[in-house]
Amino acid sequence: MPDATLIIVAVVIIGILVAAVWWYSMRQRSAKLQERFGPEYERTVAEKGDTRKAEDELTDRQKRVSKLEIKPLAADERRRFNDEWRAVQARFVDDPSAAVRDADTLVGRVMEARGYPVGDFEQRAADVSVDHPTVLEHYRAAHAVALRHAQGQASTEDLRQAMVNYRALFDELLEEQQTVETRPDTSPRAAS
Repeated sequence: MPDATLIIVAVVIIGILVAAVWWYSMRQRSAKLQERFGPEYERTVAEKGDTRKAEDELTDRQKRVSKLEIKPLAADERRRFNDEWRAVQARFVDDPSAAVRDADTLVGRVMEARGYPVGDFEQRAADVSVDHPTVLEHYRAAHAVALRHAQGQASTEDLRQAMVNYRALFDELLEEQQTVETRPDTSPRAAS
């Protein structure tokens, strides 16, 4: 009989250890996703109504985007897109509606040039959230204004704010990836 008690105690201890490891790994997963996605994590949890479902969604986004060939823009592409942005921004004074529409189109073209698929808005936003979560809310806000404007419900100030929001994502998409090159120290100090 003592052997049976020992087996039961061992099974209970193993069960507790398995549960503790599972709990710890879920907490680590949550912490990593919160850090990576920032406000998009909270938005997705609120949208899904369940932390586990939201985290599965965010993990799926990461897997999807990891299979894409996202690349930085070449210097000439960045210059060309910057020139186009300046033209769109200048157009705002005379035709705010067209400027906002053109800003949305230009942001989509930059995404496409970087390697993001350009499907419907929600898919674009989900894909961009993986690499640019901090400016995703700007993109969502700009898109919401564009939709309201299409229904005749956005003021010129709303359109101006949409331009500011599109610009935030535009700037981040254009930003050159910083690479750190390590070289052996060849200074005279290193030789001594």
